[in-house]
Amino acid sequence: MVTSRRFPDSLTVHPGYQRVFQKDKLTLGFILPLEAYPDEPAPTMADHAETTRLADNLGFGALWARDVALYDPMFGDVGQIYDPFTYLGFLAANTQKIALGTGSAVITLRHPIHVAKAASSIDQLSNGRLLLGIASGDRPVEYPAFGLEADYESRGERFREAFAEIRTLTEDHFPRASFERFGSFDGRTDLIPKPRFGRLPAFVTGSSRQDLTWIATNSDGWFYYYVPVQRLAPLTSAWHDAVRAAHGDDAFRPFIQGLFFDLDEDPNAPLVPIHSGMRAGRNALIGYLERVCKMGVNHIAFNMKASRRPVSDVLRELGEYVLPHFPSHEQMNAPTTQTELSA
Repeated sequence: MVTSRRFPDSLTVHPGYQRVFQKDKLTLGFILPLEAYPDEPAPTMADHAETTRLADNLGFGALWARDVALYDPMFGDVGQIYDPFTYLGFLAANTQKIALGTGSAVITLRHPIHVAKAASSIDQLSNGRLLLGIASGDRPVEYPAFGLEADYESRGERFREAFAEIRTLTEDHFPRASFERFGSFDGRTDLIPKPRFGRLPAFVTGSSRQDLTWIATNSDGWFYYYVPVQRLAPLTSAWHDAVRAAHGDDAFRPFIQGLFFDLDEDPNAPLVPIHSGMRAGRNALIGYLERVCKMGVNHIAFNMKASRRPVSDVLRELGEYVLPHFPSHEQMNAPTTQTELSA
């Protein structure tokens, strides 16, 4: 497949990416919703506009919306309830600087045209703040509901093909390409809009049925689940080694980690494990974050479902005492015209 690229293949001008990711630095964000609901499968979404604006105003790096199409009691909660792209479109108007991510869009259950159209639209509406987390989906019950039961075991191949089509649609003009599962393009049609600053930053979640070499070669970063700190260093080391092997010694692709978090009211409370995460006072949290930053973690996304405190109180405490140690990066001087982008 031979196509022409519209803009330089670089994320150095993408405001969302630049706000969240820099080599050897750590930033902080949240997996939506910004709400504590430890004993319920679904949040209330009460005051969600106010809490997301608070996260933005305090200076956090990113908000990540999960993609849970159907409630399956075997898998627990339903995320932020709303469709992730619809919700991020709302947040594009409700916030100003914070990056807006899918964490993650299940691209095996969505047509790539729809994913590319929705993600590029949000990227435009937010002035380049969209971070596209993608996944292959791990809920077997969803595949027959979508009429794709036969594709569950081959979802790794389906994932790669969907990803390739999203890249093609968002980065090429009037593409000529064929995709076995999703259709073909003969150069007569084009996707409008394109991403605001040339292309969408895309991050693979977990393995998505791929090996590490493929992820390092093809993605812009790796979004991983919580693992205890003693297992983290080998994981981040393997990731950064794979990136260097794929792209050269100076290459950088961020490592992102999501985890459940409960901020203890006692600032000096020690770190203790909870399901897929931790509970800690702010001082122990700062120590933990400094440690994982040195291991090569570039962004932590807190899931507040297990919080025992009102999330607005947690946000303010983290914003006052923890965030100054791990500030979001100021937006680069991004080009604003097509001429500047093409230069």
